[in-house]
Amino acid sequence: MHKSVWTDSVKLPEFKKLNGNVKTDVLIIGGGLCGILCALSLKNAGISCIIAEGNRITSGNTKNTTAKITSQHGLIYQKIAKDYSFETAQLYLNANQIALREIKDLCRNIDCDFEIKNAFVYSLRNRKAIENEVNVVNRLGFPAEFSEKTELPFGTQGAICFPEQAQFNPLKFIAAISKNLNIYENTFVREITPDYVVTDNGKIFAKKIIVTTHFPFINKHGGYFLKLFQHRSYVSAYSGGPEIQGMYVDENEKGLSFRKYKNLLFIGGGGHRTGKKGGCWKEIDRFAKKYCIDSRPEYQWAAQDCMSLDKIPYIGKYGKNTPNLYVATGFNKWGMTSSMIASIVLTDMIWGRSNDFIELYSPQRSILKPQLFINSFETVANLIMPIPKRCPHLGCALKWNNVEHSWDCPCHGSRFDKNGKLIDNPATDDANI
Repeated sequence: MHKSVWTDSVKLPEFKKLNGNVKTDVLIIGGGLCGILCALSLKNAGISCIIAEGNRITSGNTKNTTAKITSQHGLIYQKIAKDYSFETAQLYLNANQIALREIKDLCRNIDCDFEIKNAFVYSLRNRKAIENEVNVVNRLGFPAEFSEKTELPFGTQGAICFPEQAQFNPLKFIAAISKNLNIYENTFVREITPDYVVTDNGKIFAKKIIVTTHFPFINKHGGYFLKLFQHRSYVSAYSGGPEIQGMYVDENEKGLSFRKYKNLLFIGGGGHRTGKKGGCWKEIDRFAKKYCIDSRPEYQWAAQDCMSLDKIPYIGKYGKNTPNLYVATGFNKWGMTSSMIASIVLTDMIWGRSNDFIELYSPQRSILKPQLFINSFETVANLIMPIPKRCPHLGCALKWNNVEHSWDCPCHGSRFDKNGKLIDNPATDDANI
């Protein structure tokens, strides 16, 4: 039951395991959507590249997305305008609209269930926040509208509508764009040096390296163990649910999201910081029993997202002193457009071309944000907690997840099965359970 609808709908191409030594201009570590889009962009720019994936492509969090392709990332624009400036909010909007357009263009000749949809952020209690977002987005030149009523089976205080956004089947998309890329599967990177990486069966020599492993796993550069935390969210797909044509998300991060795929209604919610407790699928099921009486669950799955300090991803140089090492992470639940942006920005950086968005997404921007202190507190609290089961990443105490039957790290989000086998990074080794 706990698998996404995408994994049942697609047979992905298979790639061989590395056996021996190889050379390339750029090595990409991680074969999810971001790594694959980066490889496609580099290939189209005439730059040789290799993807090293430790398991199978899309075996991490890509297979668990709800695959909404949109510039509307919650009520993000009023936040960016307040925290930074209207100019910064404009850059963020422009970047995501470019990403949306690029994905649309790629999908023209791909059978991946691509559909143009309107995207909505609704509120149950805070009409003013919706009105403020409409005002900010309109000032940025985008035709967002206030919607008094929605298709949702319950009342709201209104919603902001972004027209002409999109959704698709991400694994069908990846199956099409990955088949001609230079990919090694089951090729886990054990060690990184300035000139090459070490895998179980060979070395990959590369001039530059991009880390697209969801949560960056190299701790001595970049401080990502302070700049990121991980958040789990849950999805149930119901047949027989109400007809909802748009893509909806609550402005409250504890609220529910909705979107339709074929005859299935996806309802997302129940989220919590990894290692903490939340509503999980039970919260979604309670809603469905009340509002979707004739529906029945066909699939259930969970996603894990890297959350940055300021809701803007980290895309660029991995650290201040790593001229040939790059990263893309912290997509804050919006991995479709953010992955495409990463492919554009990183290709330009590696090529040496200018790009208007490099500073916006720079991982070296200020970390003095309130979330930093929350992350730091969680790390210290779980480092000193006297529990014998520890995460091999940085030694935090592991918590048992009774819903998903896993050992989870509340510091940085690594997860392990009941026997200690690694499920989610940044840990690179199994836990001693």
